Amino acid sequence: MYIPAHFKIKDETLAFDIMKEHSFATLFSQHNGMPFATHLPLILNKDHSYLYGHFARPNPQWNDIKNQTVLAIFHGPHCYISPSWYETNKAVPTWNYVTVHVYGEVELLEDEHELTGSLHDMVFKYEAPDSSYSLQDIDAEFLAGMNKGVQGFKIKINKIEGKAKLSQNHPLQRQELIVTQLEQFSNTDEQKISLLMKANLKK
Repeated sequence: MYIPAHFKIKDETLAFDIMKEHSFATLFSQHNGMPFATHLPLILNKDHSYLYGHFARPNPQWNDIKNQTVLAIFHGPHCYISPSWYETNKAVPTWNYVTVHVYGEVELLEDEHELTGSLHDMVFKYEAPDSSYSLQDIDAEFLAGMNKGVQGFKIKINKIEGKAKLSQNHPLQRQELIVTQLEQFSNTDEQKISLLMKANLKK
């Protein structure tokens, strides 16, 4: 990924936070000699060494993905930045965004216990704290049958690249003007970008 120095995420903790908060990722690999992508949730394990996920078995991507070096993209908040917000008319529109790219090698999960554990972790992450749903309460025979319809995998993380394009290449006054405008939006992405920009201004 092209990352100008002032946009590079140097704080690994921030990169991990983005991966956790925006865990519905895009996974790219080579399939039959062509790029292939699947959109799916990827769960970071506790020591940040692996990403866990699963394909629907009819998805052909998993058939030749074993031992491939793949790319997983985590799309953070993003929004349009209007030059009308600036103190000058000598400007053009741009887009502010945050993203993390993860490179790693794929291992297919052959162990039923490891697959079930990864599915439990996924449900636990996404279910509301007060949800009454738990995989542990599901009939074991039914769950085993459903598991046959998926192919679990894990990605051994080899490299992480993070980019936060937050108008750092503009004067501080202009960055403050952008924050003021973004704070007027009710959309979640604009609000998140404004918060990230304010945090960056304090550094």
